[in-house]
Amino acid sequence: MKKFLATGLAVVLSGLLLVGCGSSGTAGEQNDPGTEPTNGDQGAVQEKLVMGLDDTFAPMGFRDDNGNLVGFDIDLAEKVAERLGTEVEFKPIEWASKEVELNTNKIDMIWNALTITEERKKEILFTEPYMSNRQVIVVAADSDIQTKADLAGKVVGTQEGSSSIDAMKAEEEIFNTFKDDLKTYPDYVAALNDLSVGRLDAMVGDEVVSRYYMSKKPGEYRVLDEDFGDEDYGVGFRLSDTELRDQVQEALDELKAEGVFTELSEKWFGEDIFQ
Repeated sequence: MKKFLATGLAVVLSGLLLVGCGSSGTAGEQNDPGTEPTNGDQGAVQEKLVMGLDDTFAPMGFRDDNGNLVGFDIDLAEKVAERLGTEVEFKPIEWASKEVELNTNKIDMIWNALTITEERKKEILFTEPYMSNRQVIVVAADSDIQTKADLAGKVVGTQEGSSSIDAMKAEEEIFNTFKDDLKTYPDYVAALNDLSVGRLDAMVGDEVVSRYYMSKKPGEYRVLDEDFGDEDYGVGFRLSDTELRDQVQEALDELKAEGVFTELSEKWFGEDIFQ
């Protein structure tokens, strides 16, 4: 895993100062105005933060064999909530509707390998990047597809509402050669299953999750040398929630400096991908 992550994973950049108290209009319950701030003189955070996520996105956020939500982002969010003196509630959402969930106050933040894009910045306020990723092309191990040019006339699929779609559309000369329309699925797992049975010729998806699921079926898939570009992960908030974003950013910076990122990396990736 280090081979594909080590050069791409960005460290959390220097943080912004904590300012004010939790923003209004959020999904979580607000602290009583007369309550003493939970994080010192930097301002109070609401009593509970509701985090929207895709619960199939291993190893960032997914369900284990007992149905519990686990993963790198789950652990990191819990560490941040602890640092801020609040609670976090994990709420699985339809990934294609994540902006709606956020902007209708059903959740307070989107945190599950959320790619930072210029288009998303129009509706979402992001932290600084905390991890980098690639949009890789996955094919069956015995496929004759070797390059992006070989996708001409092929059936290609990905997750609905994912940044993979934007990454492919950015390369119009390749995208327009796909057979029929791009096939979309509720999650990458469903797309990989269709790839396994031959209903897809190729799947484009986040390298982190793609390689995790590929490791469960060794020898069944392979990743092309070419890809659809690099990207960064960040935590997303409503555009008006600058104070909450700044508080989370500060907590992330502190946790990074204290070695928590390394600890969680070794737990979920088997090595320190942030060194």
